[in-house]
Amino acid sequence: MNDIYFKKDYARLYEKIEGGAAEEFCYEGPEGTVKNLFIKREIPLEVEGGPYYDLTTPYGYGGPIILDCKNGDRDGLVKAYEAAFQRYCNENNVVCEFVRFHPLFNNAADFKECYEIRFKRKTIQTWLKGWDDLILHEYSSSCRRDIRQSLRAGVEFQVVQNPDDLHDFKKIYYSTMNRNDADSIYYFDDDYFENCMKLLGEYLVTVEVMYEGKTIGMSISFACGDAIHAHLTGTLKEYHRLAPAYVLQYALALWGEEHGYERIHHGGGRTGEKDDKLYQFKKKFSKSAELDYFTGHRIWDPEVYALLCEKAGAEKSEDILPAYRLAAKTEKTMS
Repeated sequence: MNDIYFKKDYARLYEKIEGGAAEEFCYEGPEGTVKNLFIKREIPLEVEGGPYYDLTTPYGYGGPIILDCKNGDRDGLVKAYEAAFQRYCNENNVVCEFVRFHPLFNNAADFKECYEIRFKRKTIQTWLKGWDDLILHEYSSSCRRDIRQSLRAGVEFQVVQNPDDLHDFKKIYYSTMNRNDADSIYYFDDDYFENCMKLLGEYLVTVEVMYEGKTIGMSISFACGDAIHAHLTGTLKEYHRLAPAYVLQYALALWGEEHGYERIHHGGGRTGEKDDKLYQFKKKFSKSAELDYFTGHRIWDPEVYALLCEKAGAEKSEDILPAYRLAAKTEKTMS
């Protein structure tokens, strides 16, 4: 599957952040083939028979996906995968799994009987193919106006594939995170950016927006297969009147169209609400159909899961899985 989120090197980016190891499970049988890429994390609680582990999809999207279905019986293939994966979990002391399904592939639909599926939010895509005028068809009128005014004021941009370094991007990105008082999960360290280049450099695309020789906005995205996935963005507050965030999107869309990509996937908002500010911003760059983002979870060893929740003082019915990690984190924060 030629998508950045299904590549093991992408998962390796998040080993340090998640405190685990990137692993891939592949079921191949007479029914077909299913692949599942995840981070395997040791559970920091001692119960008899341990150590135990849980699984999570790396930051972004992914989850199990059907690569090949021999006879068209997708339900039968998923059942065979489920049985094989249950054996893997039993043999490797895996207790539970959290999945972020991929909106572009709608793989949640195939695994609705294997996992407890929950709709989280809509995500936005800019369709790049089939338009006489991409920007006219996909962008809002106010968005087009702001871009025109910015370019007339002298704003310039450049797009680089497989950049030599991310030093300039990091400076602008960190200033943006500080300004927005962002959650710690978004403060990626130097090792993360170095590994971005080392592991995934061939897929990296940077966009730089400049005014009077000064960089006022930058973004990094992953271009892989037929899709570009927007990843991280930063702008300088004192130049917001020049709409650098809009020009970043504009430049990437033109580059993607020129290089034959099918679409840009922007992701969704911070919440599932229609008035979410990030969602509303991304909507300005698309009139195409929105996509559905689902998560899933599965407790593969209910008995040990109950013991871990008891050890952590967590209620098994909590709406977050794994509940024992949330309880342990809360206790640590309060201590």
